[in-house]
Amino acid sequence: MWRPKERIKYQPQPGTSPTREEAASSMLFSPVDAGPLQLAQRTWVPAMVPWRASDDGFVTQDILDWYERYARGKPGALVVEATGIRDIPSGPLLRIGDDRFIPGLQELTDTVRQASAGETKVLIQLIDFLRINRRAPAEKYFERFLQVTDRHRAFFYSQLSDDEIRLKLRELTDDALVEVLTDREYEAYAFGYRERVTDTHLQHIRELPDVLPGLFAAAAERAKKAGFDGVELHYAHAYTMASFLSALNTRDDGFGGEPEDRVRLPLNVYNEVRDRVGDGFAVGCRFLTRECIDGGNQPDDAAFFGVEFARAGMDFLSLSRGGKFEDAKQPKVGAAAYPYTGRSGYECMPQYISDERGPFGRNVPATAKVRNAVRAAGYETPVVLAGGIHGFEQAESLLQSGQADIIASARQSIADPDWFLKMRLGHGEDIRLCIYSNYCEALDTRHKQVTCELWDREDKNAPGVKLSNDGKRRLLPPEWKAPLSNKLNGN
Repeated sequence: MWRPKERIKYQPQPGTSPTREEAASSMLFSPVDAGPLQLAQRTWVPAMVPWRASDDGFVTQDILDWYERYARGKPGALVVEATGIRDIPSGPLLRIGDDRFIPGLQELTDTVRQASAGETKVLIQLIDFLRINRRAPAEKYFERFLQVTDRHRAFFYSQLSDDEIRLKLRELTDDALVEVLTDREYEAYAFGYRERVTDTHLQHIRELPDVLPGLFAAAAERAKKAGFDGVELHYAHAYTMASFLSALNTRDDGFGGEPEDRVRLPLNVYNEVRDRVGDGFAVGCRFLTRECIDGGNQPDDAAFFGVEFARAGMDFLSLSRGGKFEDAKQPKVGAAAYPYTGRSGYECMPQYISDERGPFGRNVPATAKVRNAVRAAGYETPVVLAGGIHGFEQAESLLQSGQADIIASARQSIADPDWFLKMRLGHGEDIRLCIYSNYCEALDTRHKQVTCELWDREDKNAPGVKLSNDGKRRLLPPEWKAPLSNKLNGN
């Protein structure tokens, strides 16, 4: 994981928590509408992949336990993890690319509603991603994957066979390989092969604008049948739709280049989804305020996209930043590149060791710029802000100052899924405060079951505590028993 050179250590400073009466009169715990989605409060748990699905993409008991636990904290909205829209193998990641996944997803939505006593609206994030290969050993790459061309033959100034050239290439230093291989060939050798939306010489990449709207629409229709209150279209980070929005998208078929062309496919996807599910089902998206890579999108791009999405009729806009492949750390042989290991990944999930800006609220100014642009264009589409929000004073101030309409919290919600509820009940002193060590992110990088190091500070050998696959960690957060006199509506 990339780290800033300043190495300044920060401590979370959540400020004063509200009394129950102060919470009841706050903006954070006031209702807000997102199209047909009526949230009882402006608290939002964003999509996070906990790596608990089955290897073929089905809901498991561990998935149900995870979302049941978070629903008991009664946030205004809970977004289920990035869920693949294609019916293809993708490891322990939820899938929604076929009707056979609907029963398990229906059980999930029923679980959330029951656990939250109907207070929490449940959405699902829909994602598409392109092929990425694990980094192969050098001998395997040159023997099996590299296509020998005249460029390689010319480098050796001799009449060698292709097999002999492959052997010679294996003997070269990295500096020499940089000279003889194209940029993409060297990347495939050093990082693993990765498809891009600009690889239009590949038919399936060229046809993405024709294929993706239907895939997203079919997935959204299944989500509606499974009982979700809405869908969040994943237009963020390193994946297909974000890559169409990216300033690095140079497609020349009307879907790349200028911002109005880069936004065309995301709008087409939204329109087909809306046509399929109707106006009574919430549809919004998550996209980036800044890509945080060389030549990438800036807040002005995000403001333009935000206005276009609002104009099209999206019900909410959820903002993130960074998390790209372009600056990812080189993976070990046998592993795949991970888009949260470079500087852009740090900007997405900054650690407590940071620069002069610190890890808390780095996404606020750019998110406010998007919201201001949407409002200036005459739209009231609610904007969801995330990024190091971990205290009532901070969250309430951001809402009161008009920099956001809904407050999302990922890592703090992992640390304590009851933290919104504790604030609402006037028990802020009981909140388990995230220390932003990114322990959870390190597990995610390795596709291990995501947990929090703070959970294990309580007795993990107590009766009934379920442990992770490695037997070393709590699989779920410790329970919190609210004082009976303070429970909400008897729940």
